Amino acid sequence: MKVTSKNLARLDKDFKGFLEGDRVDAFFEAFGILFSTGHWSAGDFADRFAPAGYNSNDPSFDPSIIGQIKRIARAGIKGVEFHEKVFLDSNFKPNESLIREVRDALSRYKLQATTMNINMFTDPKWKHGSVTNADPAIRRDAIEIGKQAARIAKAVGAHCVGFWPGSDGWDYNFEVNYGTHLDHYISGLKQIADSAGKNGLCLCLEAKPKEPREGNMTLSTTAMGIVVAKTINAELRKNTVGIVIDYGHEMMYGVEPAMNVYLVKKQGLRLLNFHINSAKYKSNDEDRITGTGDNWQMADFCYAAIDTGYQGWFSEDQFTYRNDPVAAMRLSKELFANVMKRALLVYAQKDRLTKAQATGDAVNTIDVVKKPLLG
Repeated sequence: MKVTSKNLARLDKDFKGFLEGDRVDAFFEAFGILFSTGHWSAGDFADRFAPAGYNSNDPSFDPSIIGQIKRIARAGIKGVEFHEKVFLDSNFKPNESLIREVRDALSRYKLQATTMNINMFTDPKWKHGSVTNADPAIRRDAIEIGKQAARIAKAVGAHCVGFWPGSDGWDYNFEVNYGTHLDHYISGLKQIADSAGKNGLCLCLEAKPKEPREGNMTLSTTAMGIVVAKTINAELRKNTVGIVIDYGHEMMYGVEPAMNVYLVKKQGLRLLNFHINSAKYKSNDEDRITGTGDNWQMADFCYAAIDTGYQGWFSEDQFTYRNDPVAAMRLSKELFANVMKRALLVYAQKDRLTKAQATGDAVNTIDVVKKPLLG
C-alpha cells in the first residue's frame, strides 16, 4: 500500500464521508490497495440443500469460468484468484485451450490473475485426503497435481500458488497417527513448494480449523501454518513458503486476526494474501459479505496490515448463495473500502495511539480511536 502523510491528509478532504462508486476506485488507487476476488465468488453457488445451484432456474446465468470473469469485471474488481481444477479435464490434465481462453478474457476485461489455489477437495478421489492420504499412490498423485498447479499458475499469469487442505485432516479421534500425518503433509508441501519456486512463484498456506473435515483440518490455525512454512523454508533453504490469512477462518476459532498479521511478520515470513469475508465464532465457514460483522475488529485487522507494510492483495472469498453475485461482490468491495478508510484514519493518529497504548488503559486507547471509527 501507499501510505504517506500526503495521502493521509486526503482522507478528510477527497475521501470525506461514505465511499461509493467511483470514489471507492479513486481511494484504492490513491492508497495502492490491491483488491481481488476468488472466481467462485461470482457464482453459481450450491450447497447440500440446493445441490443443483441457486441460479439453476435462470437460463441466462452463465456458470462457466468465462461467465464468472465477466461478472467480476462488472463488479469493478481488478484481480482474480483461481482454483486450478477449473483448468483440468476429467483425467486431471490441463486444458490448454481453456487456459488460453481465460488468459484472453483477463486481458480483454483488464483483470490480473493473482493466486492459483490447488483444489484437492471437490473430487471424490481426495475424500480421505490429498498429500496426507493413507494410500501412497494417491499421495504421489496429489504432489504431482500440486506441481502441475504451479505450471498452470505461471501460464495464466498468477504470482502465487495457494494450498488450503480441504480434505486433509480427520473426523474422529484416533483416526490418524498425527505424527505420520504431519510428516506426509510437510513432505508433500515441500515438493510442491520446490516446484513453485522453480517456476518463479511462491506457495502460500491457508489455515482453517474444520469443514469439510469435522474433527480438524491438518492446518487448523495460522500459528501452525507459520511453523510448517518455517520448517519447509529451512529445509529448502529458501523463503518460498508464506501465509495467507483468511479473516473468516480466524473468526471461526476466536483468535485476533490482527495479532496473527504481526505474528507472521515477527517470524520472518511473507504475508502473501488476505481472504476477506465475515463469519461468526464457532460457526462453520459462512463466507458472508465483508464488513457485515464486527467492524472494530476488522478495522484493527486493516490497521495491522497498514502498520506492517502489507503490499499484497485483499481478496473476497465469499459465498453469497441467495444474492446476485455482482451486487454482492460490489457491496463487499464498498464496505471493505469504508472499513479500510477508518483504519487509515486511526493510522493518521498513530503517535497518539502509541502513547495511549503505553498507558495500558483501554479507556485511553478507545478515546483515540472513537472518532476515526465512529465519527
